[in-house]
Amino acid sequence: MGYRFTVNESHTLGVEVELQLIDSKSMKLANEIDVILGRVPEPWNNAVKRELMQSYCEFNTDVCRSVADVRADLVEKLRWGRDVAAEHDLQFAWAGTHPFSPWSEQLYSPGERYEWLTNAFQDISKRLVAFGLHVHVGVDSGDKAIQLCDRLLRHLPTLLALSVNSPFWNGRDTGLCSYRTKIMEALPTAGLPQPMRNWSEFCWLIEHLCDTGFINSIREIWWDMRPHHEFGTVEIRIMDMPINMNHALGLVALTQSLVAAVSKEIDRGAYQYDCHPMIAKQNKWHAARYGLDARFVDPEHLKAVSAREAVTRLVDAVGPTAESLGCAEELKWIDDILENGTGADRQRRAYEETGSLKGVVELLVEEAEGAVLA
Repeated sequence: MGYRFTVNESHTLGVEVELQLIDSKSMKLANEIDVILGRVPEPWNNAVKRELMQSYCEFNTDVCRSVADVRADLVEKLRWGRDVAAEHDLQFAWAGTHPFSPWSEQLYSPGERYEWLTNAFQDISKRLVAFGLHVHVGVDSGDKAIQLCDRLLRHLPTLLALSVNSPFWNGRDTGLCSYRTKIMEALPTAGLPQPMRNWSEFCWLIEHLCDTGFINSIREIWWDMRPHHEFGTVEIRIMDMPINMNHALGLVALTQSLVAAVSKEIDRGAYQYDCHPMIAKQNKWHAARYGLDARFVDPEHLKAVSAREAVTRLVDAVGPTAESLGCAEELKWIDDILENGTGADRQRRAYEETGSLKGVVELLVEEAEGAVLA
């Protein structure tokens, strides 16, 4: 039957932030999403959501025209959420994992879809206590979305290196900067996207997986980047939940500018070298392990470059596009990540200073409070 791809004539934005619900006294994850959902204003019914675990609270923007619109949309919803949460001694934290709350203490959310997930994935599903930033960028056709998934593959490790914010898991330093990435890769349809030739092939693949019972719907494709036919977007999903609003907006600006710039190259018919999937996979591993201290293989020249050099090249390349999209100011927040560290860097510094993982969560909560004061 195929999937009809919704056409977007401009590079609109939709942003999803997966936040941690935190008990204000213990700083542990709190399985209390229902107290938030019970107060959601009707216009936001589809904008404030539960996830697999009851310690998640997901905030989604409406369709936005600019990164400035994303900020305004999120700030309004987050201020509301902050006030409701405070009435129940709850707060929010922005990070890819919680530093010390055991996954075994997290409770599943009710619902037929979640029941299917937990039955299908068994113990793997219990470990899915991981929080990400998802950015949708509008494109004008399904075939364009597939081409973008191919040509953006090389840049996914760079986006991950900038967003890493999950060094701690179950009370210990994992040695990785993004442990969330490894948690998500346990899912059978997660990881880097599969190479595809066109929209028709993607539709055939999804229909085949549904017909044979391997997945229930297109929603069970958890690639790091995927086309989304209902919204008419390419959805970038590889990033950890950044530590604060400014980092998030810098990453949204970089993502929108990157998609728009590559889309323009496709329209001009410009040939771009493909990135071999193995190179992308190794670069992703290095990004998850080392963050901005990673070394990447440049897919074009097959020479080693630092992650910082890759970031600088990318920001310089998309700078003119950011100007045309009106997000050049927000793009400058990438400089703050380069100069002052990723979320993973800041978490580790907080642990060194306080000697306490509770102190790390207190930092995360403080940074989250800054988001609503932006």
